Amino acid sequence: MIRGMAVPQRPKGGIPRGLSATGPVLFSYGFRPFFLGGAVWACVAMVAWVAAVSGMIEIGGTYGAVAWHAHEMLFGFGSAIVAGFLLTAVPNWTGRLPVSGRPLIALFLLWCAGRLALASPDRLGLGVSVVIEAAFLPTMLAVCVREIVAGRKWADLKVVAGLGVLTLANGCFHLETIALGGPDHSVRLALAGLIMMIIVVGGRMLPSFTRNWLNRMGRTDFPVAYNRFDVVAIVVAIPAFAAWIIAPAGPLTVAVASFSAVVQALRLWRWRGWTTVGEPLVLVLHLAYAFVPLGFLAIAFSAAGWLETASATHVLTVGTVAAMMIAVMTRATRGHTGCELRASAMTNVSYVAIFLCALVRSLAGFFPNSVSSTYPIAGLLWIACFGLYLVEYGPMLIARRKPSARAPF
Repeated sequence: MIRGMAVPQRPKGGIPRGLSATGPVLFSYGFRPFFLGGAVWACVAMVAWVAAVSGMIEIGGTYGAVAWHAHEMLFGFGSAIVAGFLLTAVPNWTGRLPVSGRPLIALFLLWCAGRLALASPDRLGLGVSVVIEAAFLPTMLAVCVREIVAGRKWADLKVVAGLGVLTLANGCFHLETIALGGPDHSVRLALAGLIMMIIVVGGRMLPSFTRNWLNRMGRTDFPVAYNRFDVVAIVVAIPAFAAWIIAPAGPLTVAVASFSAVVQALRLWRWRGWTTVGEPLVLVLHLAYAFVPLGFLAIAFSAAGWLETASATHVLTVGTVAAMMIAVMTRATRGHTGCELRASAMTNVSYVAIFLCALVRSLAGFFPNSVSSTYPIAGLLWIACFGLYLVEYGPMLIARRKPSARAPF
């Protein structure tokens, strides 16, 4: 047994847990296979989409190319990163041992099966492919809820509620696509679930990591600690998303989304992100969270008819969700593999690439005659971001084992 590694245990009536000291390093902790698989799929799915937009290949079969692209960005790539995060963070929150080894392999293979089934949905039949794809998120939800309930960490259920919304949205996405020919409400519901998770978890991570870094630098200009204002920021986001999901255009959505944008901007300001300029690994979290108020502003502009729907959606999908995911992926991988918590030059380039991708794709609607160039440029920037992650962090995920059993998320 490797010193400091926990032996997998099988609680009565439960599944084996613990940091696997034997077998592949890749399946010793939840973030490893899902961050690796998510990054690979982010690149592969985007290459396929750019090729399809360019007329070189056809994707999605009877499911539809546009629906396939939207689904695989939200529920393919997105669900993998969420799974990697929760399978690593939940044990830290509950004090229970993490899922690893064979159960983790089974979860990962279930996610992979969904990608393969939907990549060519007509091969097995559309209905069968959808059932296979839809199995992963409910399984993940059950695992996370069980761990939180067993650990009696009831407050953490609000984080998993976002996973519940994502699970519901995935089912609705398939139903809308098959019955109506394309998703509508389900895309907005999925984004609401993902961003609510960012809003809730961000209140833990950003001020904590910022304070830790400032303390290490010998500074005392700390961010404001979590208080009632953060509760208000979480609560006011709910009606803003509800209005957007139900009635994406109209004065009510403009009003509540604009108000939520102001509240989220104030919340971000209280975290004093400008004090972290010296460490991009922390600064990027603030920059990614800045797309939360920008996203609500984009929703308001879209509801008022000042911004096309696709542009507003990509402010949220790329600027908020993907940027926060790469920020968490890089930090968590370094922390949980024993590397120094300091961004490398390659990591910084990946950050720049994802923010440029968000900018290019979100502004594409203002230049309709340039779509043939802006889409591939945005796609290449996306691939650059996650490709660089794979080059730098892939070897860490596959082979580097950390001696200690835990690391702060």
